[in-house]
Order: sequence, then C-alpha cells, then structure tokens
Amino acid sequence: MRYWGISALSHDASLAVVENGRVVFAGHSDRYSRRKNDPFLHADLLDEAAAFGPPDRIAWYERPLLKKLRHVRAGQWNHAASASDLPRRYLAALRLPFPLPEIAYADHHSSHAAAGFATSSFEEAAVVVADSIGEFRTFTIGHARRGGPLSTLHRRSYPHSLGLLYSAFTRRCGFRPNEDEYIIMGMAAYGRPLHVDAILEDLVELTPPTFRLKRNVHRGIGDWLPGAAAPDLAASVQRVVETVLLGAATWAGQQTGSRNLVLSGGLALNCVANSMLAREAGFDSVWILPNPGDAGSSIGAVAAVSGETLAWPGPYLGTPLAGDYPVAELLRALDTNGLVGVANGRGEFGPRALGNRSILADPRPPGMKDKVNEIKGRERFRPFAPVVRAERAHELFDLPVAASPYMQFTAQCRSPADYPAIVHHDGTSRVQTVERAQHPGLYALLEEWESRTGCPVLLNTSLNGRGEPLLNSADDVRRFTGTTGLPVY
Repeated sequence: MRYWGISALSHDASLAVVENGRVVFAGHSDRYSRRKNDPFLHADLLDEAAAFGPPDRIAWYERPLLKKLRHVRAGQWNHAASASDLPRRYLAALRLPFPLPEIAYADHHSSHAAAGFATSSFEEAAVVVADSIGEFRTFTIGHARRGGPLSTLHRRSYPHSLGLLYSAFTRRCGFRPNEDEYIIMGMAAYGRPLHVDAILEDLVELTPPTFRLKRNVHRGIGDWLPGAAAPDLAASVQRVVETVLLGAATWAGQQTGSRNLVLSGGLALNCVANSMLAREAGFDSVWILPNPGDAGSSIGAVAAVSGETLAWPGPYLGTPLAGDYPVAELLRALDTNGLVGVANGRGEFGPRALGNRSILADPRPPGMKDKVNEIKGRERFRPFAPVVRAERAHELFDLPVAASPYMQFTAQCRSPADYPAIVHHDGTSRVQTVERAQHPGLYALLEEWESRTGCPVLLNTSLNGRGEPLLNSADDVRRFTGTTGLPVY
C-alpha cells in the first residue's frame, strides 16, 4: 500500500510518501518554490513524489469542513465561504498524472499525535500536543499504545490557544507571527520574566492541567504593556508557556503512569521548553519528531488513517544531491576560511539543517558568530547550534537527554569560553549529536576535524539567506554562492 500524506492550504505545505509502513520521501513545498512557508503544493514536489509511483490512498492532515466551522466562529468569513481550499477540488485542479484515489481525513491533533507516536520506538507513551490551532483543538493530552487509538485525557479548544498566545507576543515584539516565534525564543535569553504576573492577570488563567485565555488573542494583543521592552516580554511569555507545558506533562505522567513522553505540535519546536520538560517532568524518555509542526503532519496523517506503526529512517527524506559526503573539501575550506557550506545527500525534512544543507564553521574564533550572521543576514543576537559526536556530547554539554540528534534540546556549555560562536547569551547551546550510523559523512568530518585541531565541535546552521527556506537544488546552491561568496560543496 502506497500512501501520500499531505499537509497543505494553510502554511508550510508538505507531502510524504509512505510505502508499506516505511517513510520513503518527505518534502517541504517551500524548498521548491523558494517562498518560505508556502501553503501550496509545488509542481516539482509533486513530481518527486510521483516518481515513487501513484498513491493507492491519500491521507489529509485535518478535516476541512470542521475547520470551516471554526472559521465561522472566528469570523473568518472569506475562508468559511471559499470552496477553493477543499482538498479534493484543490488536488483535482493540480492535474496530477493519475486518477485521484480515495482521500481519507484525520483530525488535526490526531495527525500531530500520530506523527510523534508512530515514529517513536515506544510501546506506549503519554502524548502532549500543543499548537496554535487546527480545526478547534489547540492543546491535547493523551495516552497512546501500539495497535490502539489515542486515548484523550484532556483538551483545550479555540480560542484558548497557547500557540496563538506565543504568536501574539511575537507580533507584539515586532516580528512576524506564524514565522518568527523561534526568534522570540532566542530573544528571551536577553530579557527577564518581569511581566509574568501581568500576563496571568490580563491574559492567561492557569487551570490545571492546562490553562484558559482571558481574551481571544487570535488577532494579536496590540500594544499591550506599551512601555515594556521586547526581550522582557519574550522572557515572560516563554516562562508562562514553560509553566503550562510542565504542568500538562507532569499531569500526563501521573494519569498514565508512563515513563515515555511524546511531544508534538508547533510548540514542540521550542527547544528551551523541551529541555525543561526533559529535566523536570519525570519521564525517562522524550521523543519529538524532527518536524513536529504542521509540515510533519503529512507523515502523521498517514499514521492516523492507517493505524500503522511507521518505520522512521531518519530526517534525510527530501531532494537528493548526488555524490559522497565531501569530507576532504569541507576540511580544506574550514582550515582556510573557518567556514563552509555543504549541500549533499537528501535534504532534511524539518526546519533545521542537520548536516546535508548546512553552513559549518569553526566555533572558536570570537568573531565567527558575527561573520556567519552577516552571511545569513540575520539579527546579531540570534544563537547558533553546535554539532558534536554523540560520545563527546556529555563531556562538553550538560544535556538533559541521552542524545539530541535533531537540535531539539538546549544545554549549558561546560566550556563556553572555548567555543564562543555556539554559546547563547544565557550560556546554553542547542545541541546536535551525531552517531556514525546516523550520518557517516558528518561523523567522519567531526572525527577528522578534532584529530586536526583538537576541537570536537563545529557550528552548524541552515544553508540559506534571511527569509528564505533551506537550499534544495544545485541551482539554489549556485545562486547562494554567487550572492554570498561562500563556497558550498
């Protein structure tokens, strides 16, 4: 059985191909269109998926008619009345080279939950899904077991949304909601949580195991606390989000008795909160799909409608760029310039570069962070991540988990003065660990880099410019090199 899982028509469209329970391809539409968070399926993405053969069934990541009821409740009349976003009509208009098969629909939060649990190695787990909004649900706590449906223990529905609250503060701090939330997470390290009490007085009521909002923040919070500094607002909303998530996860563990936690939804990209949960929520193991937001629900939709456990092969599921991993070329460039780009192998499925579409740099020079930020055209306060072999990781970082292969957790760096380019203002680093079996080429590069220099770490950031998706093709690489002058191998 070949499934196509699709998440589209809202933001960050994606398509996954699953054959007999194994994910064989998954890609983001914006990597092809070069329009960040593109909501529409690009023709080249469809062509790559079609190369695996026509699907026997399509799994759609949410229920469109139920979503239209929420549009009515939210006063989004244009969306509610439109028929152009009905999946069958939309897909038929794409003129695919095969007859449309049956389309099966999954609840938005069921897709999130299934994306996490079906790709985990757990036989059972507590599952926490937190995002902005799907059809109506915005926060779900459940218990999943192999071979059975998710048992829902608690839910919150629109307009009570932790994700919409975080997006409202993103806009309040001068950034783009539904796109720049990760910037607010980084900015929080520069502020103090001075306004937590004000948030709890004006906006949020803590109602264990989760919360309620005191007003609908879907359209923002305007100039709330006009005299407050953006970093302090960022630190304050980050603290509130962490408080809610910790309470929810702790309650989930108590209710289920599980030692395993699955996190999913857009808020599972908040690696600061993830680290707090790994340390304090009382679980032995935490699993987060490297693409836990809506794009990852293309995989989750398949798991939700099929009921299958999926064979998770790792995040390198996108467009292939041929050739062996260029270890020698990368080492020469690092020796010469201290930084280099790499575009090799299959593209990463998820928002973070994990070695196949990366800029790599020596983390030791004090000016390296500014140099990389200049190439990428981004704010100077933004942090960069280290990549390190898994067996060296705990010597260098106080990780709350055994391994962090997808940059999902932050940790205090034990020697921040030695690696200033990968240490954030608060002394933490968002760590990527690498085992030889996960990525032999990147592992070999790190091994040889340490042998030559004594440095076990490289800076790793996404191969892209400001406001654009990860590079996807050889043409993208040529354009980027011509613009920036950075060699890419």
